[in-house]
Amino acid sequence: MKLGLQLGYWMSPTPPTNHLELALEAERLGYDSLWTAEAYGSDCFSPLAWYGSHTEKIRLGTAVTQISARSPACTAMTAMTIDHLSKGRLILGLGVSGPQVVEGWYGQPFPKPMARMREYIGVLKSAWAREAPVTNDGPHYPLPYPGGTGLGKPLKLITHPLRKEIPVFIGAEGPKNVEMCFEIADGWLPLFISPYRMGIYEEPLSKRKPGFEIAATVVVSIDDDLDKALYPVKLMLGFYLGGMGAKKQNFHVNLLNRMGFEHVTGKIQDLFFDGKHDEAIAAIPDEMADEIALCGSRDRIRERLKAWDDSPVDTILYGGGELDVVRFLAEECA
Repeated sequence: MKLGLQLGYWMSPTPPTNHLELALEAERLGYDSLWTAEAYGSDCFSPLAWYGSHTEKIRLGTAVTQISARSPACTAMTAMTIDHLSKGRLILGLGVSGPQVVEGWYGQPFPKPMARMREYIGVLKSAWAREAPVTNDGPHYPLPYPGGTGLGKPLKLITHPLRKEIPVFIGAEGPKNVEMCFEIADGWLPLFISPYRMGIYEEPLSKRKPGFEIAATVVVSIDDDLDKALYPVKLMLGFYLGGMGAKKQNFHVNLLNRMGFEHVTGKIQDLFFDGKHDEAIAAIPDEMADEIALCGSRDRIRERLKAWDDSPVDTILYGGGELDVVRFLAEECA
C-alpha cells in the first residue's frame, strides 16, 4: 500500500501555515504522492507548484482540477509547465464538480458532464502529443472557435512537453463515470470508498488495465474514544451530503445510497437543509463514517488497515493536516 498526502483546498479564510512542513515531512518519510484540490477558494495548481519547488521526488497530483474552471488548452499548458518544472512528477486529476459550482461560480453549463470530460481529455492528449495543430470538432470545446472573427487557427504548444503522456486521473462517483474513468484515464480518485463494499465496482474493476492506479482519500482520526474519532468524519460527511450539491441532485448522496445507506441519507439531507446541522451529523450512522475512514486507537487503525491493503486501492491519500498522523501512517505502511 502506497501513501499520499491530500492537502485539499484551504478551508479557512487565510492560508494554512503548516502545509509546506507536512509536504517536506511526507517526502522525507517516503510518501509516494502529494495532492491539492479546489472548490471555490484556493486553486489547485498554485500551491502544488509551490510545494513542488521545495521537494524533489514526491509525485504531485491535483485531486481534483475542476474542468469548468479552465479551457482544456489552458489546463494542457499548466500541466505541461508544472511537469517540466517538477521533472516529470505531475499527475493531473480532473473532476466535473457539480451544477451549483459549475453554473453558479464558473458560469458554465453543467449538462452532459461525462461527454465534456471525454472531450476535454481528448484535447489535452492532442496538445501534449504535438503531432499536429490541435483541432476539435466536438460540441463542448470546439477548436478553432466557430464564429467570432473567423481568424482563429489551429495551434501547437510552443514548448515541447517533457512527457507526451502526463498521467490523467478522474475523480468519479457515478457508475457510468467510474466506468468511463477505467476506460480513458490512467487512474481513479474515489472520494468516499469502503474496502468492505467494493462489490458495487465489480464491473469496472473487471476491466482494469495494467498500471491503472486507484488513489483513495481517507480521513485518519486517532483517538482512543471511537465516538470522538468518528466525529470529524461525520462533520465532513454532513457537509458533503447536505451542503455540497442540490437536494435533488447530490452525487455524494447517490453514491452512499448505492453503498447501502439509502435508509438514512434522506433524513440527513432534510435536517441539514432545515438548518439543524448538529442533528444531521448525529443522524449519520457510525458504520457509514467508520468504513470510509480510519478511526479509533492506533491499534484499531493498524487492524483496519488490513482491509485497505487487501482491497483494489493502491494508495491511501491521508486527508488531514496532523504531522503525527503523517508519521504514524509511514510507520504502519512501510
